[in-house]
Amino acid sequence: MNKLNLFRYFKRYSFLYLIAIVAMTAGTLLDQAAPLIVQHIIDDVLIAKKMEVLNFLLLGILGIGVGRCIFQYTKEYSCDYAGSKIASEVRINLFQKIQSLSANFFDGINSGELMSRVKDDVDRIWDIAAFMGILMAEVFIRTVTTIIFMVRINWQLALIPIVGMIGSGVIAIMMEKQLDDLYGAVMQEGSEMNNTAAENLAGVRTVKAFAREGFEIAKFHKHNQKFYELNIDLSRVFVKYNPMIQTITRLLSVISLLLGGLIVMKGNPLQGGAKMTVGELIAFTQYVGGMIWPMEMLGWLTNGLSSARASVKRLNKIYAEMPDITENSELAKITEGDDAELADAMFSQFDIAGDISFEHVTYEVSGKKNESEEDSSEKTSEATESSESAEPRKILDDVSFDIKAGQTLGIMGSTGSGKTTIINLLKRMYDVTGGSIKLDGIDIRELPLPTLRRAISCVMQDIFLFSDTIDGNIRLGARESITTAEVRSALNQSHASEFVDKMEEKEQTVIGERGVGLSGGQKQRITIARALARKTPVLVLDDSTSALDTETEQEIQGVLAELSGMTKIIIAHRISAVRKADKIIVLDKGKVAEVGTHEELLAKGGLYKETYDSQY
Repeated sequence: MNKLNLFRYFKRYSFLYLIAIVAMTAGTLLDQAAPLIVQHIIDDVLIAKKMEVLNFLLLGILGIGVGRCIFQYTKEYSCDYAGSKIASEVRINLFQKIQSLSANFFDGINSGELMSRVKDDVDRIWDIAAFMGILMAEVFIRTVTTIIFMVRINWQLALIPIVGMIGSGVIAIMMEKQLDDLYGAVMQEGSEMNNTAAENLAGVRTVKAFAREGFEIAKFHKHNQKFYELNIDLSRVFVKYNPMIQTITRLLSVISLLLGGLIVMKGNPLQGGAKMTVGELIAFTQYVGGMIWPMEMLGWLTNGLSSARASVKRLNKIYAEMPDITENSELAKITEGDDAELADAMFSQFDIAGDISFEHVTYEVSGKKNESEEDSSEKTSEATESSESAEPRKILDDVSFDIKAGQTLGIMGSTGSGKTTIINLLKRMYDVTGGSIKLDGIDIRELPLPTLRRAISCVMQDIFLFSDTIDGNIRLGARESITTAEVRSALNQSHASEFVDKMEEKEQTVIGERGVGLSGGQKQRITIARALARKTPVLVLDDSTSALDTETEQEIQGVLAELSGMTKIIIAHRISAVRKADKIIVLDKGKVAEVGTHEELLAKGGLYKETYDSQY
């Protein structure tokens, strides 16, 4: 789905909306009957002294009140229920769409903007689905029925409010055109402001450590000021047009009462001097008052409609994005649409051993900015144009190596040489632009993505722990299949039990977002335990012991060396982490510069030997 189809959602709950429209129409007709009862009370009771009809007329007013309560409640409940369900489904489908996108989408968009779209933009759709949509219908029905009742009383006098309604409609259209662009800018700037705040709060300790509070406050103030100015521009539009609508509504009542009074006293010259009764004049005046509400609502509804349209445009930019990493596996296509348990059962037929081979792998990036940020600012647009015109940059260039199941591969290289990119390509976070990667002799593009990614446990440089218990973080991705005993064993193997056992609730201790409260080494040991607990065919450690002391690092390396039947890839800057590997490759500027064992590479006297000499 590359577009948000709101009609599909509305169609699903069309029965509820039908109930709401019927209830709203009935309530509106009851409202329109009230002035007729007032007319009869004045003409028949007060003037003609027909007291016998008074009780029936009063019962009619009571019936209108009770009926209005029933129909209003039915309308509100139906719309609120349908709107809440639609907003919930739109939000979960949007989140699923975001989750389906490839890693390069998230490289070009900030989390604050995504949060704004998932929350604020869906809320604008909620507004339309829950009450603003039905209000638009009510404005239309109330306007039409009011005009009909006014024409029945005096069609010449009814022309005045009709002209006023047309004038208000023209003003509302003019206002909507100006609001449309402004709302897009307001929402975009709101996203920027949210992202600035979220980024600052996530890194508040770093901000304080570098005494950057003043700078961060100034940066937030800049976005806040821009957001304020855009909202002031919105207010200027309302201040410009709303008084016009208000003036028209007030003049309608005055002109209608004035001309109607003249017709009551002197008659209508266009109808041969026919006069209106006092009751008809009061009823007509009430109908004019009933026209004022729809006219005043035009401005507010225009405001809400413009906001919702801007939100739909922003959401459609996400829906227009397509994942670069697509499912090519025939098995995955067969299970598409089936439940997760059936899919997992079918995927489990793959018995992966762990043979890995990279065959002439090349990976290029274009540096093109994500389209969803095209309209963020003029500066951003210029940066985007510059990046789009840049030449593709090679991260890996003709990289070839292989590793047999159960062996250990060490990868070394300077910062930016492409070490982590190898792992991201192996997990298909990105796809190669040249060559192929094979797992057990099968191109990984032919394997179901769940099968591939569940076969690889990773301990990455960028450690991420969820706000959950230690146990929950270790069971991540396999909550049901990993036993408590396996969690405990993984904690022991990673030497995390040394500090976990000292906590009051041990592995049931809840840790903060991103592992707040834990040291760098403690977080690394928990992520190592997470990887070990899954017992996958392939284990990847990307500089995963950099925050550990030398003794703990050696102990964990000893544990890793004892793991059998598991292919291990160790990316490190320390020679000590890879020296016992079955094969070591040294990357330089995206190319394989050297391959061999520790002793063979030392004998070559190249980059590996230089690194060894600098460390020892």
